[in-house]
Amino acid sequence: MTWVNDHWGDIFALARSHVWLAGLPLILGLLIALPLGWAARRWSRLYPVLISASGLLYTIPSLALFVLMPLILGTRVLDRVNVVVAMTVYTVALLVRTVADGLGSVPDHVLQAARAMGYKGFRRFFGVELPLAVPVIAAGLRVAAVSNVSIVSVASLIGVSQLGNLLTDGYDRFITAEIVAGIVACVVLALLFDGVILLGQRLLTPWLRVQGGRS
Repeated sequence: MTWVNDHWGDIFALARSHVWLAGLPLILGLLIALPLGWAARRWSRLYPVLISASGLLYTIPSLALFVLMPLILGTRVLDRVNVVVAMTVYTVALLVRTVADGLGSVPDHVLQAARAMGYKGFRRFFGVELPLAVPVIAAGLRVAAVSNVSIVSVASLIGVSQLGNLLTDGYDRFITAEIVAGIVACVVLALLFDGVILLGQRLLTPWLRVQGGRS
């Protein structure tokens, strides 16, 4: 506890960086995965291609992807953009299937009723399909959030500051308290992300609360 009390400022600074590096890719990845997941569900021939391709992206080792990003993007090795882009790739890899399956979970009779009411194209997607797919998408987003918080810590090996620095520095200097602080901080951050996503799901699906209150 003495080490933690003496380094609160450093821990919070690293946590802020971690939030940015793990959180921004969640938003960007979701925005990219939504049209890809919709296309996979809209055209059956694209489904296996998009799902397989996105799944393969997640098999790329994180450290290797972080190292390759400067070569692909033409950025500096220590540029945080490399981590954001790499984490966005991982987020898309996790969410394409989730979005496709979420849209596929919308009952056919609901879609038929929407068509009968004049809902077409984007209006039906944003007004009917996407809201009903929110619980499934939110579940996938929670998994992606925890994954991002974990993988981002690897970026400390290439010199990008975040909570992973506590793990590498603590290991190098044999400071157990620093390592424990890094682990606990990552767990707390993952729980905070999870809580925010759950809150967002509740706000976007008020009808589920009504159904729960009636049951």
